[in-house]
Amino acid sequence: MTATDESTAFVPGHVTGFFSPCPADDPARAGSRGAGLTLTDGVAVTVRETDESGVILDGDPIAMPPVETVLDDLGVADRARVVAESDLPLGTGFGVSGAMTLGAALAANDRFGGERSVNDLVTLAHRAEVEAGTGLGDVVAQARGGIPIRLAPGAPAHGRLDGVPATRRVEYVTFGGLSTADVLAGDTDPLVAAGDAALDRLVDAPTLPTLVAESRRFARDAGLFTDRVREAVDAAVAAGGEASMAMLGETAFALDSGLTDAGFDADACRTCAAGAHVTD
Repeated sequence: MTATDESTAFVPGHVTGFFSPCPADDPARAGSRGAGLTLTDGVAVTVRETDESGVILDGDPIAMPPVETVLDDLGVADRARVVAESDLPLGTGFGVSGAMTLGAALAANDRFGGERSVNDLVTLAHRAEVEAGTGLGDVVAQARGGIPIRLAPGAPAHGRLDGVPATRRVEYVTFGGLSTADVLAGDTDPLVAAGDAALDRLVDAPTLPTLVAESRRFARDAGLFTDRVREAVDAAVAAGGEASMAMLGETAFALDSGLTDAGFDADACRTCAAGAHVTD
């Protein structure tokens, strides 16, 4: 295999602090409003030209419908193999599905000489995630990087983003997964009310402590806290930290050393300055 047989993209992880689902008939217009943090811990996605198509995550074959949709849209599904290596667990609130989908779009376009712009590729990935029910705002946030605030929902032609101009150390501890599709299949009125209120307060004071505090209030008001995450968050706050729950996963995150100070064996990284990009 030569160097031109594959291309790799890096996509940062994304922790959603709070969100308001915004459905629409057109998946490119659907999505969510809200805010979160992109992480230097993320997913490296390599696309290889081969007769053995499929998707591999951390060495194991996996069914990943939004990735398969993107490859089909790019016309390479029968000759592309996607191999992803993730610093983060799938299904626990880090946007791994979105990262794999966006990374596959970027790397496949690069490997097969596509002529799609960044916004076109982000739109393909966003649509695929919305259609699969695996995410509403991760892709556009991961494409931007930093600490994105999603002011209006949808892919680049429709959505509107701002951000918190800061960078920080972030800790996290994961207890398990939650189903995004199951949460969104229920009554979303509490999510919309709590998410809209949190976004208004963050826009008035766009700082990281505000974002995390509003995330914590959102998790409580929307009834999303699990017992284990609530205990971890409460312990970090009692130790003087800023902490909340990753949406949607049974994961607690904190700024600086909040979880370590509370006695947890937490993983650590930083907020990611750059958005998703092809690396070679």
